[in-house]
Amino acid sequence: MNPAYYKQQLLDELYRPYVKCIECPLGTLGRTHVVFGSGNPDARLMFIGEGPGQDEDIQGKPFVGRSGKLLNTIFATLGLERSHVYISNIVKCRPPQNRKPTSFEMKTCKDLLLTKQINIIRPKVICTLGSSALEGLLERPVKIGQLRGTKLVVNGIEVVPTYHPAYVLRNPAGLPELTRDIKRAFELIQNNSQ
Repeated sequence: MNPAYYKQQLLDELYRPYVKCIECPLGTLGRTHVVFGSGNPDARLMFIGEGPGQDEDIQGKPFVGRSGKLLNTIFATLGLERSHVYISNIVKCRPPQNRKPTSFEMKTCKDLLLTKQINIIRPKVICTLGSSALEGLLERPVKIGQLRGTKLVVNGIEVVPTYHPAYVLRNPAGLPELTRDIKRAFELIQNNSQ
């Protein structure tokens, strides 16, 4: 059986009970869709962001708004196909006014969905986009400016922490570092395949 097909079936089974999830406050605060993730379920590189924004909430897909367009542009400059990676968020429901998810919301979503997504996809490298994604993954407060560019390993998976594209849209001087970090994550999966 095709690994991507099999893993997509497992992901679909995982998601089914949570289509109308209300396990944390985000499920009752006006979200339109639970945004589980998208991309190649057999990806060697997985991106994890903070949470869906307005465009993502409406369309039910991660990183389809301005941040997603910037991410797509970076992918194109690096020769990376979005369809070859898997993209998700630390929380799957839009926080009101795009506020930062609480630690309870992040932990709940991580325990219910994200850890299981990672276990199904089994990426070689995870690139976290922004401090909330890394904080949710590590379950402790972090400062992305201090950890960006460092080598981290979580449950045997190399993690490349970097800025969130939304931060770079507000602070364009961070674009070279974001691009360099994504390139590094891409190079790590290429090195791991040799």
